Amino acid sequence: MKVYIPHVKESWIIDRLVSEWYEYNIENSSKFLRNSDVVWNISPWAIKTKKKFYKNKKYIVSIYHFEDKDLTKENLEIFYSRDKFVDGYHVISLKSKEILQELTKKPIKFIPFWVNQNNFFEINNKDLLKQKFNLRKDKFLIGSFQRDTEGRDLKSPKLIKGPDIFIEIAEKLFKKNKNLLVVLAGKRRQFVIAELEKKGIPYKYFEMVNINTLNELYNTLDLYIVSSRVEGGPQAIVECGITKTPILSTDVGIAAEFLSEESIYNLDNFELKRPNVEYAYQKAKNITIPKGFDDFINFFKEL
Repeated sequence: MKVYIPHVKESWIIDRLVSEWYEYNIENSSKFLRNSDVVWNISPWAIKTKKKFYKNKKYIVSIYHFEDKDLTKENLEIFYSRDKFVDGYHVISLKSKEILQELTKKPIKFIPFWVNQNNFFEINNKDLLKQKFNLRKDKFLIGSFQRDTEGRDLKSPKLIKGPDIFIEIAEKLFKKNKNLLVVLAGKRRQFVIAELEKKGIPYKYFEMVNINTLNELYNTLDLYIVSSRVEGGPQAIVECGITKTPILSTDVGIAAEFLSEESIYNLDNFELKRPNVEYAYQKAKNITIPKGFDDFINFFKEL
């Protein structure tokens, strides 16, 4: 079996996943469509497909999450036109699977994306890391590395990511602990930054960092907060798990599959919740490389 992944580089996590797939699955992969048995459309928003291109090949499409806009008449028409020649769907959360089952009779497989333990791992000397990034040892560091701002104007909040929820939590924590410092990374953080400045909450922003630096930033944190309303993953959940970074998350995406119930919150009970680092770590260990590829390979072979 040879898997081909059509892909357009986006400077996003999908780029990294595609690269890792080809690096660690040489025997099961081809970078040429003509030599492949399976076509895996890992980024369907970027790759528009027609049946003639994938004749006599198994065609797999990944679906990450559903927003209201995905269920409009226009977008559903696009979905159904493609569904006619899809052989199977891959989803990374059970919540997405539940919605997708209402739309198609094609096989659907829930498989979380793997986490690369060579890139993400626990670093024990936290003080040295904090010194490296000029983060004072007495600060309580809360992190968020997910974009929060719409790309069309770089001002409006991307509400499905819950940046308003993050700000509300940060404000409550800051009132109780003036040593709090917010650590941000990634693109499109304009909304959260503007709100933090408006409320006088201190922060440090590391815009675009490499994987090594991202792993080190996870390891500096006292708490990572996922505040999303809708998610497919996010991959930050398993990255926090494997780095033993304390994390609290809303009940989105893969949270229920990788975090204990005591680590999943809503705005009414946030203060009652606690990170369970060991639980998240053991769950994340189950999808490290190469084991994290097994379910994908088996699914592709079964279709």
